[in-house]
Amino acid sequence: MNFTDHFLIAMPGSLDPIFGGTVVYMCEHNEFGALGIVINRPLEITLNTLLQQQGITVDDAAKGKVEGPILFGGPVQSDRGFILHTTDATYSSTMKVSDKIAFTASRDVLEAIAKNNGPRHALVAIGYAGWDAGQLEGEISRNAWLTVQADPDMIFQRPFPERYDAAVQKLGFDPSVLVTPDTKQTLQ
Repeated sequence: MNFTDHFLIAMPGSLDPIFGGTVVYMCEHNEFGALGIVINRPLEITLNTLLQQQGITVDDAAKGKVEGPILFGGPVQSDRGFILHTTDATYSSTMKVSDKIAFTASRDVLEAIAKNNGPRHALVAIGYAGWDAGQLEGEISRNAWLTVQADPDMIFQRPFPERYDAAVQKLGFDPSVLVTPDTKQTLQ
């Protein structure tokens, strides 16, 4: 199965120090591997601070749009920014993920946001989550992740602390009844 435009939800009770309690939006999944952005781990740095560090001037009209936090997107390339955004705008490195969500890794989207000329909604992350060919499928078969179709409103509108529980609720069952392969005990 192709998990592009899906959420990966860390198995409830996961103690993984990087991915425990996370929701990952999958931007790409193919025979070569997979790439996603964690959408529920805000960092202590704001987009405004990041723009200043990059030497990008924020227009007065955009000031309210750059006050929110950026996210920990994953452990790969943790020195680079990656942006999930609505498809109403495209940039030099934009990859359309779905009819409603695009992924961009170029500076021009940040410049557009700072000029109040960016996409309607955007989520800026540092780093991404990546898997080699077959690695994600192996993790899913070992019950490390639950999967569900992505919801753009969850990415761009829902408060960060609510995203994990909301993603789990999209599964349509109570995850506390799941049995983990390591413990063979019901998660409670």
